[in-house]
Amino acid sequence: MSVRIKKLLLKMQELKIDAMLIGSKSNRLYMSGFTGSSGMLYLSNTQQLLITDFRYLEQVKGQCKDFKVVSQDSAGLIQTALKIAQEEGARYIGFESDHTNYTTYLELKDQKALELVPTSQMIEELRQIKDEEEISRLRQAQHIGDLTFSHIVAFMTEYYQKGLTENDVALEIERFMRTHGASGTSFSSIVAAGSKSSLPHAEPGNAGFKSGDFVVLDFGCVYQGYCSDMTRTLVIGEATDKHKTIYDVVLQSQLAALKAIKPGMLGKEIDQVAREIITQAGYGDYFGHGLGHATGIDIHETPRFSPLENTIIQKGMIMTVEPGIYLPGFGGVRIEDLVVITDKGIENFTHSSKELIVIK
Repeated sequence: MSVRIKKLLLKMQELKIDAMLIGSKSNRLYMSGFTGSSGMLYLSNTQQLLITDFRYLEQVKGQCKDFKVVSQDSAGLIQTALKIAQEEGARYIGFESDHTNYTTYLELKDQKALELVPTSQMIEELRQIKDEEEISRLRQAQHIGDLTFSHIVAFMTEYYQKGLTENDVALEIERFMRTHGASGTSFSSIVAAGSKSSLPHAEPGNAGFKSGDFVVLDFGCVYQGYCSDMTRTLVIGEATDKHKTIYDVVLQSQLAALKAIKPGMLGKEIDQVAREIITQAGYGDYFGHGLGHATGIDIHETPRFSPLENTIIQKGMIMTVEPGIYLPGFGGVRIEDLVVITDKGIENFTHSSKELIVIK
């Protein structure tokens, strides 16, 4: 039995849950290793089952060593799981309230002999602290990101005056990551030039690049199921004093936050370190998002570095550190690294240069 299963069973015991149903893809993957799109985990003190359909019965044999595989019956995943609970004599059934739609809830509630126990963030809290294998995968994912950034700088330098578009750069980012070990992107890559770079989650389009543009590149890849995330900001043609000033404020705020991070701090305390520098420079109104977030199986996990985050930061958490300034009509700057919390501070997985690179 894996450490993850043992920890979850202890949590279930605390809540007096006889059996737990896990259907969300990320939590199911974390607990079992199953990568398929359809399946339900059934966990109790006496059995750990993966219920799935015919398409995955062969696949799961090599993925889920801690689970017995059960083929769902004609009634579907939920009814198969509830039938098992009744046969086992389980009464209190835990379910993921954050990931259960109303139709599924009604199907669960219809079983009068069972009492439902909603759980929120129970497995997500286990996922906050990464083990050595997870850390290794995330380190490699970010290494692919660093290789990609170096390639993209050269790619843009060669082609930006030849009709290159934001979409071209986004496509090349994905192509390079996939040909260097990634299975896909962590999220839709952000390539935002000129005034569009003031949009924190801009989508690439058919716009080209012109002198004086800030260009925000925010991208990540999936490596063996785990997501990297990084951002760098470039300038096209020539960097003015305004470009340099804004960039330096963001850089200094990020460097200060990276230096300040230690286990035992609250997420909001770390956010404040960076936010205070940006605010003192007169740009506080233009930094409207949190300083960072955890990442892992999902690109956005908990906890976060934000003004409202009261979670204590602990060794083994993987976090982004990504302050930004976004000036409507002019452009924006964001600099983002991926780090793991260590005994005394951090290990930074991101090694790409933070000098303001000018593409000429």
